[in-house]
Amino acid sequence: MTTTSPVIRPADMTRLQLSRLVFVLGALTAFSAMSIDMYLPAFPQIARDLGIPLGTVQLSISAFLFGSAAGQLFYGPLADRWGRRIPLLIGLAIYILSAIGCACVHTGEGLLFWRMVMAVGGGAGMVISRAVVRDLYDTVEAARMFSLLMLVMGAAPILAPLAGGQILLITGWRGIFGFLGVFGLVSLCASMVYLPESLPVERRVRRGFTEMSAIYGSFLRDRGYIRYAIALGCVAGINFSYISGVPFFFIELHGVSPQHFGIFFGVNGCGLICASQVNRRLLRRFSARRILNMAFTVNAASAVLLTVSVIFGAGGFPVQVILIFICLCMTGLLYPNVTALALAPFRQTAGSASALLGTIQYTLGAIAGALVGMLHSGTAVPMAATMAICGVAGWCAAVGVSTFRSQLSR
Repeated sequence: MTTTSPVIRPADMTRLQLSRLVFVLGALTAFSAMSIDMYLPAFPQIARDLGIPLGTVQLSISAFLFGSAAGQLFYGPLADRWGRRIPLLIGLAIYILSAIGCACVHTGEGLLFWRMVMAVGGGAGMVISRAVVRDLYDTVEAARMFSLLMLVMGAAPILAPLAGGQILLITGWRGIFGFLGVFGLVSLCASMVYLPESLPVERRVRRGFTEMSAIYGSFLRDRGYIRYAIALGCVAGINFSYISGVPFFFIELHGVSPQHFGIFFGVNGCGLICASQVNRRLLRRFSARRILNMAFTVNAASAVLLTVSVIFGAGGFPVQVILIFICLCMTGLLYPNVTALALAPFRQTAGSASALLGTIQYTLGAIAGALVGMLHSGTAVPMAATMAICGVAGWCAAVGVSTFRSQLSR
C-alpha cells in the first residue's frame, strides 16, 4: 500500500512559513557565491602567506567549481530517492568540516584539495534548493521564485567581499574560512528546523547505478534541456570569468584597495539583484523565453564591447566598469529564466535534472574561470575575452539555434 509523507505545499503555508522557506532556500542557493566571493579580497595575501603564485590562488576558484560539478551529480539521485532533506544535511556537514580544513592549510595543494571538498559539500544546497522549487511550483511561478531567491542570495556578492575585506584586517584570510564554517553551521540548523520535505514518498524514485546512469543519459539526449544547460553554463562562465579576474582588474591593475574593492564588487551585485526583481515584474507581461532572448543579446553585446575596450583602451576604466555592470545585470535576468525553462519538463526526476544542470553549469564555469587564471597576462584581456566568448556561445545555444530554425521553417 502506498503511503504518503508529511510534505508541505505553498497553499498550506502561512506567510511566516513562506518567508522562512525563501530565506533558507536563498541561503542554500548562496553557498557558491559566499564560498567564492568572500575570499576574493584575500587573494594577494593568500599567495604571499603560502608562497605560491597568484594564478594558483585563482585556480582555487576552478577547483571549487569542479568539485561542485562532481558533487551535484552525486546528490541528485539521492534527493530523488531519499527526499530532499537527508542529502542536504549530509552535504552541509561536509561543507562545515572542509571549511575548517581550508582555514588550516599551509600549501597550495592543500588549498586546492580542501576547496574541492568544500564544493562537494556545498553542492547539496544548490541541487536541493532548485529541486524544492520545482517540486512546489510550475514554470512561471518557478521563474518568479528563482528571482525571489536571487534577492536573498544576491546579498552574497554585495556583503561577502565587504565582510571578507574587514575579516582580513582583523584575523587574516584564515578567519574568512572560519566564518564560512559558521555560515554552514547556521544553514544546517535552519534547514533542520525550517525546511519542510517537498518530495512525497509516493513520488520518490528507487534506482540502481545502471538506472541512474540511464536517467542522466536521457537528459543528455533531450535537445531542449541540453541547450538550456549549455546556456546556463555560459552564464556561469561569464560570472566566474569575472570573479577570477576582477581582483586583479581592480586591486592590481587599477590600484583599488582590498576594502574598497568590496564596494565596486557590491555595486555589481546590486545590479544583479535589481535585475532579478525586475524579472519578476516582466514575467507578468512576457514569457520567460522572450525575456531570455533579450537578456542574452544585451549580455553578449556588452561583453564583446568590453573586450574591445580592454584591448584598445577605448573609454578607459569608467567605460569598462559600466560595461561589466551591464553584462552582470543581464545575468540576473538569465539565471532564473534559464533554470525554470530547463527544469520545466521534469517533475518526478527534478533532483537528478537539477543535479546534471548544475554539473554542466559549474563545469563550464570552472573551465572559463581556469582559462582566466591560466592565461593571466598582466592585463584584463583574459577576463574580458572569456566573458565575451561565453556570452556569444550562450546566445547561440539559447537564442541563435531557435532563431535559425524558425527562419528555415518559414
